[in-house]
Amino acid sequence: MLAVAAIPVVPRLLPVDDTDVSAAELLAGVQGSADVGHSGYAETEGAVQLPVGDDLGDVGELLAGTTRLRVWWQDADAWRVDRLLLSGEVDLVHDGPVTVAYDYEDAQAVVTEDPVLRLPRASDLLPPTLARTALEDASPDDVSRIDPRRVAGIDAPGIRYEPSSDRTTVERVDVWVDPGSGLPLRIEVRASGPDASGSPDVVSAFEEVEVERPGDDRVGFQPAAGVDVDRARTLDIADAAGRYAPFLVPPTLAGLDRRSDDAAAAGVYGAGVTRFIAVPLRGREADPLREQLRAAPDATLGRRRTVVADGALTVLLTGSAGDDRAAWLVAGTVTPEVLEEAARALLELDFVDRDGDR
Repeated sequence: MLAVAAIPVVPRLLPVDDTDVSAAELLAGVQGSADVGHSGYAETEGAVQLPVGDDLGDVGELLAGTTRLRVWWQDADAWRVDRLLLSGEVDLVHDGPVTVAYDYEDAQAVVTEDPVLRLPRASDLLPPTLARTALEDASPDDVSRIDPRRVAGIDAPGIRYEPSSDRTTVERVDVWVDPGSGLPLRIEVRASGPDASGSPDVVSAFEEVEVERPGDDRVGFQPAAGVDVDRARTLDIADAAGRYAPFLVPPTLAGLDRRSDDAAAAGVYGAGVTRFIAVPLRGREADPLREQLRAAPDATLGRRRTVVADGALTVLLTGSAGDDRAAWLVAGTVTPEVLEEAARALLELDFVDRDGDR
């Protein structure tokens, strides 16, 4: 009986086999893994304490604490990711340009078109998605091999990416990869700077994974009887601001290029781990967020801006309570100096006449 009980433990105690695959080959596999079919369970652990409310969706919850995810991924255009909660689940079902957000407990589904600009969501923290994002601008010269580790039963060789930019708050990114498919299985992101703890700010890893394309029945959405299905014009506060706010952000901010060619009132700048988002907010959106940020232990308070830096993430919000001017939320994995430079340029933007209203 003791021998039978020990069988599941044995694989975890065996030495992890390594391969002679190069860091450059592993990097290429990671960067090209968007269409590698797979399914399984993943868990993320975040240590970034971002004091934000519901206006920024689930960003605060996703970056702090533990998130359990179940995924069926055919390719970049067809997937389903379920965020498993203590009671129920919240699902994202993606089909081409459309994503359905389904809340099981509330029996409500919201259908939106995927915008160019949006806030992070649960699918962005999956090991493959997060690894592709972090390493998107890495070159073979930027990565090196590290010791392998067993992830979800797979002996996974590892690579380390150490950004050369002095603008990012990320010191290094470690990724362990399925050697057969290039699918990232585990990623650890560590912050730089004197206040960095040395432990990862974010860890995302598969607990179970099958590297095989799931069937169509796994990635579709068929609402059950009684489910309320709505269509929304905008996905979140970043999408709404980008479409309707009376601004046009410039093609370059703080020396970093805007990722989208289309001019809008909000934008994402930079690439990989040197990136930030810039979003204009109305007073009713900015005031409660500012109050929460100013209460953070690491908040730096200025007359017309509030800055919070926690690990790899930096957040800056311009303006003060009751200010009639639009406030700018600028946040990302860049230094406070980068966000300060971006904020100064954004505050100089003129209003523009755009169709529609917020």
